[in-house]
Amino acid sequence: MTVDDTGSGADGDGRVDPEPDPDSADPGDDPLALRLEGLILGAERRYTPFQAARSAGVSMELASRFWRAMGFADIGQAKALTEADVLALRRLAGLVEAGLLSEAMAVQVARSTGQTTARLAEWQIDSFLEGLTEPPEPGMTRTEVTYPIVELLLPELQEFLVYVWRRQLAASAGRVVQAGDDEEMVDRRLAVGFADLVGFTRLTRRMEEEELGELVEAFETTSADLVAARGGRLVKTLGDEVLYAADDAGTAAEIALRLIETMAHDETMPELRVGIAFGTVTTRMGDVFGTTVNLASRLTSIAPKDAVLVDSAFAEELIRTGDAPASEAAAAEEAAAAEKDGEEPPVYRFALQPMWQRPVRGLGVVEPWLLTRRGDGGGES
Repeated sequence: MTVDDTGSGADGDGRVDPEPDPDSADPGDDPLALRLEGLILGAERRYTPFQAARSAGVSMELASRFWRAMGFADIGQAKALTEADVLALRRLAGLVEAGLLSEAMAVQVARSTGQTTARLAEWQIDSFLEGLTEPPEPGMTRTEVTYPIVELLLPELQEFLVYVWRRQLAASAGRVVQAGDDEEMVDRRLAVGFADLVGFTRLTRRMEEEELGELVEAFETTSADLVAARGGRLVKTLGDEVLYAADDAGTAAEIALRLIETMAHDETMPELRVGIAFGTVTTRMGDVFGTTVNLASRLTSIAPKDAVLVDSAFAEELIRTGDAPASEAAAAEEAAAAEKDGEEPPVYRFALQPMWQRPVRGLGVVEPWLLTRRGDGGGES
């Protein structure tokens, strides 16, 4: 609920002077919508934005910054805010006053939380809640069903949201404390991969909207499950493309090949192509940035269908960790030496085949490598 920065009616000690009482709700507001709002927020509308800022003990300017960062719409000076809004302002401002967060950091917290939960809320209403509130009997309206369903679901969904957030926070904190030094907490060496559906633009022209939505949802769900199961992190989804990251090259390679293999077995899915790069990545608000990310994106755009292209740094990392041989000739020599000595030959998970060097827009000349899975000790020639 973004607010404007105007407002008056308070004296020097912060008390709000009597002022005209604006309507607490838009005349066009649906009564059920207002009831649902009261149920979900757990409080009634009591404050204008100016009054809420004063009650929280923060300036109108800072309150406006927080509300805008959370992604709420401009409500002018309507009486539409609750005690919960006041408490949220007070908490954020308190973190700043205590020196735990800078003002800029507090705004970032508000923005990241707002953006993440906005998408979650939209998904739950569009996909989850909409299906549950279908009238169970002829003659019943959705209105008659929605309120009791929300009333039953709300506490359970709230507890589940907090549980998942704590789990994710613990995992993220663990990654940070394992960083080698302070610089690694922001600029870390990661493997970054893009997976892209081939020919998606053409599909949008010939598929019905509902069909297209189901395809995108299936792609995102399958990708998210595979990335999580193999120890990676899904950074974001972009409809026909997913971006993921992993702490080591072996994990990123396994995810890429699993994605290709899984999609290839689904006749409803178009072909997939994946590009991966390894190097320093800047992390911010859950996203990743930098040359490594750009390179992974470019590799994806030039990758063959149902294939994985990686950069030279990623190939070197796989070789360094023993996940791939330096070359098939070297692997054959190692196997022959091991056999001669009566030992087991090295076992490699992946094979790498150098491709033609080529110029990549904005990144100069790169040498991509084709990544494949190695079976029974063999690989690409």
